[in-house]
Parts: sequence; structure tokens; C-alpha cells
Amino acid sequence: MGNHMSETLAAEARPKTRGDVVLEPAEPGTSPIYIRGARSRAYLTWFTILTIAITSVWGAVTGILLPNHVQILEMGNWFTGADAGIDLQQLTILQQSIDAGTATATAEQARQLELLSGFNAARAQSLAMISTIGVILTMLIQPIVGVFADRTRTRWGRRAPWILFGTVVGSLLLVLMRFAPSIAVLAVVFMLAQAVLNTASGPLATTVADRMPENRRGTASALGGFGNFFGGLLGGLLAGAFFATIGLDFYFIVAAFVAFSGVMFVLFARDRSSKDLEVTTFNWKQFFVGFTIALRSRNFRWVWVARILLTFGYTVSTALSLYMLQSYVKPALSQAEATATAPLLLLAGVPVTILAVLVAGRLSDKLGKRRIFVIVASVLMGLSMLIPIVMPTVPGLFVQAIVGGIAFGIYLPVDQALFIDVLPDKRAAGRDLGVAGLGSNFGQALGPILASTVVAVTGGYVGIWIAAGILVILGAVAILPLKGVK
Repeated sequence: MGNHMSETLAAEARPKTRGDVVLEPAEPGTSPIYIRGARSRAYLTWFTILTIAITSVWGAVTGILLPNHVQILEMGNWFTGADAGIDLQQLTILQQSIDAGTATATAEQARQLELLSGFNAARAQSLAMISTIGVILTMLIQPIVGVFADRTRTRWGRRAPWILFGTVVGSLLLVLMRFAPSIAVLAVVFMLAQAVLNTASGPLATTVADRMPENRRGTASALGGFGNFFGGLLGGLLAGAFFATIGLDFYFIVAAFVAFSGVMFVLFARDRSSKDLEVTTFNWKQFFVGFTIALRSRNFRWVWVARILLTFGYTVSTALSLYMLQSYVKPALSQAEATATAPLLLLAGVPVTILAVLVAGRLSDKLGKRRIFVIVASVLMGLSMLIPIVMPTVPGLFVQAIVGGIAFGIYLPVDQALFIDVLPDKRAAGRDLGVAGLGSNFGQALGPILASTVVAVTGGYVGIWIAAGILVILGAVAILPLKGVK
């Protein structure tokens, strides 16, 4: 024990650059742990920037570009000939007036309202299909990438090749999306883009377990949580602001940002060579069975279920945000107004969300507690879903966004830190955090399906908020059975 302690102190005393304190890896080919110094700051800086870049895709593409792309394509399918120039906003307001009993439709208006009903269901179902297919493929790929990333031996380390591939190739696929001429082609290209980008995001998240000491993982996860939120916000705001002028060409801007950030992370937050990594002979049976190892751990399994439920509920509430602004709120907004307003809903919660992310990450480290933060976040988010039911207006959606933003800000950093705390085998962090990511992907896959089904079956959006509230509350319940976890 004395020899081990002296070796550890000696390793800590060997600075890599001025002011650095780096703990050398215990196993050959694995990453050094950054206690403090320039290398720690460089890693955290580029980790945050790349997280922002990747999540800006989801804010810009899934939040603004993809729904508009789907709507443009479906408009061409449903409103043809003399109906091609129809004003959706006025037609929706007419429908709301008829529902309120203050107007009566003419025969021609009744025909157009039937088209509107079919169009509303079709665009919701098409968007759900495209979103879900990509997430399902990601569900299959991400854990596999996690396993192979644990075994990758290159002079750039275990994670860097996957991060570089995911960001560069994923960016090229985003560019191809711009030219998709049909729903089918758009679905295929987006499916590939989402899957490839996730080959970068999974290994990127794992670098926290690789390079951060235990007492700084909450802080690092908080920066990642901030990056997740800010990236989505940045992408959504810029896409919404510039859509009126450059439209779908915004795909090019997002793609360039992701590719640049991926290359910079690999170059300036460079990892140790993993060529000396000791790996066992690959066995396909053990490979597939390995995915179940983490889920055999009681604590890991319950945290995983909680993530599925909260992600499921959150995705249900956000999957059709653009369409909700056009068809749920009173009075209804036009497509241009909805496109500009959707990202502002995220902006409304920025101050409180940033504060919640930073405070929750640091406070959970200081108190040594994670579970209570997840429970509070889930309950608060569930309560926020009641607001649009009582206030089906644009202001109502803004209030919900603020309250929900606080909840999500509490949840993001602590959830990832909690998963790292309950890992059954730290040596297989990539594999098991890939399984953890599978929980997010599963919830994201189910969310659009449920949301579009509610719209298709009920012809409205209020059921979306009810379903979302129930799901996130159940996420809090799933955390209660944890044992030995504060």
C-alpha cells in the first residue's frame, strides 16, 4: 500500500506543463486523470464547445429545420392545384372559431378543413417517423460503439477516432439532408446522420469518466449539461432567426460548426495513446451479453428506467412544438411566426436553466448527493406540464418553458454524474454509459410516436401535456428504490 501511495504521489508530482497536476493511468493505454492545470482547462473547454456543437444540431435540425422541411414536403402532398396557396393560419383560426361555436363553415371551407385535418395528422406522423427511425438506429449503434471505443488502440487514444468520424461524416450527412426531395429520402438521410453523430456523442460523454477525478465529475457533467442546453438553444435561435432569409440552407452552417469543433477537440484536448491497451480476445457472445451486465445492477437499472421515463415525457412535450404553435395555441400562429417563436420558448428559460445546471452540479458534489436532485427535477417538470392545459396560449407556453427549464437544469448534470456513480465496472465505462445513453434514445424514440398518435387519434394537442406530465412524475418514482446511493 505504501509503494502504491508513493507511486501515486510521484505521478501527481510530475507536471506535463506548467501548473498541471496529472494522475497517470493505472492501466496501460488508458487516459490520464486531470487533477488541475492547463490540460484540465483545455479538455473542459473543448469538451463543452463540442457538446454545444453536437447539441446545436438537435436544436436547429430537430427543432426548426426538420419540422419545416417535413411541413414543406407535406404541404406539396396535401394542398395542390387551387389549394396550393392556402393560408394555414387563417384556416386554423377558422377551425378554432367553429370549435368555439362562433363561426360556421361553408361547403368549400368544410372541404378545406378536411384537408387541414389530414395534413395535421400527416405532418405529425411523418415527423414522428423520421425522428423515431433515427433514434432506433442510434439505440442499436451507440452501445456497440461504446464497447469498441473501450477497446480501440490508436496513438490518438480510445475515444478520439470515434469522435472525429462522428463529427466529420455526420456533418456531411447534414449537408445531404438539405437536398432531400421527399419524406422517404429525408428519413433515410436523417436516420444515418443521427446515428453517425451519436458515434461521437457517446465517446465524448465517456471522456468525463476517463479523465476527471471523482470529486470533479459533477462539475464536468454540469459543463456538459450547460453545453447540452446552450447548444440546443443556440441552434434553435439561429435557425429560427435566419430561416426567413436562408431557409433550409442553415443545414450547411450547423454542419460546419460540428465538423470544426470535432477536429479541434481531437487536436487540442488530445488524449494519451492507447496502443498499449490490454484487451481480451473478442467474443461475440460475450459482446452481446455484455450489454446486459450493467442492467443486472439494481441501482443502474432503476436510474436507467428513470432516465427513460423522464426523457420519454420531455420528448412527448417537445416533439411537435412548432406544430403546436400553429395548431394548439389561441390564436394560432403562422408558420413564419411559429418558426421565430419556437426558439424563444427555450430562450425564456435560459437564465434559470444555466443557474440550475451550475448550482445543481456543484451542490451535488459538495453534498455528495444525487438522488434527491433527480426526484425534485422530475416532480417540478411534471407540474410544469399542467400550465399549457390551463393556459393554452403563447404566454402559457413561455411560463411552462421557464418552469420546465429550471427542472431540466437541475436534472442534466446530476443524472450523468449519478450514472457514473452507479457504474458496476469502471473499466467498462464506455460500454455501460452507452447502455445509459440507450435509455435516453429509447425515451426519445417513444416520445414522437406517442405525441403523433395523440394528435391523430384525438385531433388535438392537449393530451400531449397530460401524457408528458404522468411520464416525468413516474421518473421520480423510479429513483426511490435506489439502495446505498445518496
